[in-house]
Formats: sequence, structure tokens, C-alpha cells
Amino acid sequence: MQTQQTNISKSDRKQRRERVNSGKADLSTLVYGKIQPQARDLEEAVLGAILIEKFAIDTVVEILKPGMFYVDAHNRIYGACLRLTDRSQPVDILTVVQELKRCEELDSVGGPFAVTKLSNGVTSSANLDAHARIVFEKFIQRELIRVGGEIIADAYEDSNDPFDLLDQVEDELFKITTGHLKSDYASTQALAARIISEAEQRMHNRDFLTGVPTGFAALDRITAGWQAPDLIILAARPSVGKTAFALELARKAAINHLKPTAVAVFSLEMSAGQLMNRLVSRESQVPLDRITQGRMDDLELSRFKSAANTLAQAPIYIDDTAALNIFELRSKARRLVNKHSVGLIIIDYLQLMSGTVEGKQGNREQEISTISRNLKKLAKELNIPIIALSQLSRAVEGRKGNEPQLSDLRESGAIEQDADMVMFLTRPDYQQAAGDVDPALQNLADLHIKKHRNGALDKLAFNTDLRIQAWFEPEQYRDYEGQRNIARGSWRPVPTPTSQQPPKPAAPDDLTDEMPF
Repeated sequence: MQTQQTNISKSDRKQRRERVNSGKADLSTLVYGKIQPQARDLEEAVLGAILIEKFAIDTVVEILKPGMFYVDAHNRIYGACLRLTDRSQPVDILTVVQELKRCEELDSVGGPFAVTKLSNGVTSSANLDAHARIVFEKFIQRELIRVGGEIIADAYEDSNDPFDLLDQVEDELFKITTGHLKSDYASTQALAARIISEAEQRMHNRDFLTGVPTGFAALDRITAGWQAPDLIILAARPSVGKTAFALELARKAAINHLKPTAVAVFSLEMSAGQLMNRLVSRESQVPLDRITQGRMDDLELSRFKSAANTLAQAPIYIDDTAALNIFELRSKARRLVNKHSVGLIIIDYLQLMSGTVEGKQGNREQEISTISRNLKKLAKELNIPIIALSQLSRAVEGRKGNEPQLSDLRESGAIEQDADMVMFLTRPDYQQAAGDVDPALQNLADLHIKKHRNGALDKLAFNTDLRIQAWFEPEQYRDYEGQRNIARGSWRPVPTPTSQQPPKPAAPDDLTDEMPF
């Protein structure tokens, strides 16, 4: 007879483990006859130095947190030292004894004599930093043993979802590797000193670009680059060109000569090969259809190979896993950041993601809300900007002027709440019926910044040439078209977007003789 398997939540699993463990010995304390890693003598040396040296606590607090000592009495004494420090009171033998007495912990640590004994044999805090770091290392070893024991116990239970266990393992290990190395809070005094130093350095270097370069001057002026840890939503109707725009952002960030940034692209719609062809098409200025249909001539093939070799050196990492869920993405993103120092993540696109593991689908709006919330948490955890592409609902097509609103984000209102920045791409020629396109509107596009938590809202004009997956600012586009016209042996002016004032046109003699086509 087949039994029905039920999935147990993380909280239920934790409660059950606590109930089971309460009735038996803690197996994590004994493995093949070994006791847990510990350094009692160094714990005593650290506490003794704190008791006799006025500023010793300042060194230790940057390394050790409450609970990191092996001996329980040492944890209680250290906790008393921290409480005194928080109240700006002196830390010495007498004050610590009084604090322990106030909290009714003096007897549990062994009385006043136990506190006094810690300072015996400690003459200075000369090696305090090294001693504290060894105590910290022993704590990390014990944490690894604890997590390993819990996972082994849970893995034996058939009722546990193995994918949830994998996620739990990664969460626990990530907490060990990074969580204990970060401070819990920062005072305004420390923050003020830091931001003053950063502001002075930017003024000295004349560097207004504090984030990841967008590659577009107007967008950089508004954002100062993509800022960590922002969640940025880039939304559009299908076929407007949001993937091409996102790849343009990835390419410009990775090959920026002043601030090259490693970029991870998670593509749930296209394969890695398709995206690479688009990137090479843009870099080589060879139309994508000529690449994919094998219609390149010798000159185009040469440019194609040269561009491919250039991009081979760019720090761009593409993952084309289909039906990626938020937990798998988080795992992959962490590895990419740790291994390749990725500074920007692009996801194409949000509605193709799953918020849960297979077989646990729920309400789609709630699922999208879970995805957007976890993407924001991931951006903050990794301290990098994340750009997530999103679909717009059909409602925008029925609105006068066809200008998107935040309410047009598809499937969840949580997206606009979680996002630090929301941008919409529109193309006037896309919004007109086939055959009725005004030639003056061809290749024009707009980027609408509708939400910007830390900056201004705006509408930026762009030009496109989606044959080569290219997005240009108007000035760049005029130069690009001028070169193409010269290559064809004819010069003609390029239409200027109505929202931009045309700069003085360059004379044909000022243009380069290099032929992009």
C-alpha cells in the first residue's frame, strides 16, 4: 500500500527536532569519541584581558558576539561586559560582578571568585586579537558540527522535502560564512564619519558615478549608476526590446573601461547561445538575422569573430536554467558573487520564475509577491543591484497616450512596493497599427522612470536599431547613422526625438572614415 507523503514546514521541523532532542543527548557534542572544538584557556585569556585593560572590549566586540564562547559561564560574563559597555560604564572585575549580581547570574558563573580568577595570569592584552580569533574559529567549527547533525537527522525523515532541506543547508552555511562576520548595527557616529569620507573622496576624484555604470550618460546622471542594494524593475510589453536593452546594460557594465563590473544574467526565456549571439551582434554591428541564418559576408564574419573574442574576455556569466525558482536563483547568485565577484544581476524575466519548488504551486499573485520580496532580500544580502525584467499588463494598450503606470505591472502589486526603482520601456512605432507607422517615429523609444526611491523621476529618449540589438542615446545615434550613411555613399539627416533638443550636426568631414557596415 502506498502511503501519502506530507511536506513539513521549516518551523514545524524545527519544533519537532527540539522536542526529540530534549529527550536525548546532544549528538553534536560527540563524534567518533571526540568532544567539540574548544579553547577554554584562550576564552579565559580574552575575558581576563577585558577585565584588566580599559579598551580591550573594543577589540573583542568586533570579533566575538554573545554565545560564541564554549563555556556557558564565559558567555554570561561576556554578556555582562557588553551590557556595561552599552551603558557607557567601565568594565572591570567589580563592575562585572555587580552586573552579574543584578541579573541574578553571579552564582551560575561560580561567584565573585570565578570572575576574579579570570584575570590571574593575564598581564596585558598584547595578543588579544589573535586569542579572540581562535575562539571565533572554534565557534565556527562547532556551528558546522551543529548544522551537520541537524541536517543528517532531518535527511532520515521521509516526510521532509529534500529540496527544502537543500535550501535549509545553504541558508545555515551562508549564515555561518557571512552572518557572523557582519556587525548587527551601525551608530550614526560611525555612519557620519563614513559618508563624509566617501563624499570627500568623490569630490576629490570628481567621480559622481558611485554605482555600477549604466552606460548611458543621461541615465547615469539620474542614478549615479545602479546602486546597491537596489531592486530595479525594467518592464515593457512583449517585443518592445527589453531583453535587448538589458543585454546592452550588461555589456556596457562589463566592458566599461573605468569601472568594469562582473554581470550575471539569468535567462528563463532564451538559451545562453541565443543571448551570446545577440551580444556579439551588438558588439560587431552585424544584423542578428544575418548571423543566425548564415548570410554573413567575409567582412561581417571577420567582425563577428573579433567581437566574439572581445566578449570572451568580458566578465559576463549567463545561466539559462528553465523554470528557475527563487531558491535556486539565490543559491546560484551566492556562488557567482563569491566565486566571480559579480556586481550586477539581471533576470529575464520575473513572471517566468517560480516562487516555490515543484509541486507546491499556490496563488500566482502570492507567488510573484514571494519572488519580488525575496529578490529584494537577496539584493540586500549580497549588497549588489538586481535588475529584474517584467511584463506589463494589456491595460496599458487601452489607455490614452499608452504611457505605463505602476499599476500595469503584471500579476502582483507587490512588485512596485518591493522595488527601489521601476522603469518602463515604450516605442511609439510599436503602439501603432501595422502599416500605419509614421516613419518619423521609427527607431524611437522612451524610458519612463516611474519610481525612484533615492532619486528623481524622468523620461529619457532613446533610439534603437534592433537589427543589431542596439539602444542609443540620441547623440550617439546620430553619429552611428551618419557613419552608416557615409558607408552607403549618401548623407541624410537623422530624425531627432521630440523630447530632445538637437545638438549642432557634425559635418560629414568630421566623421570617421571607418565603416561599421
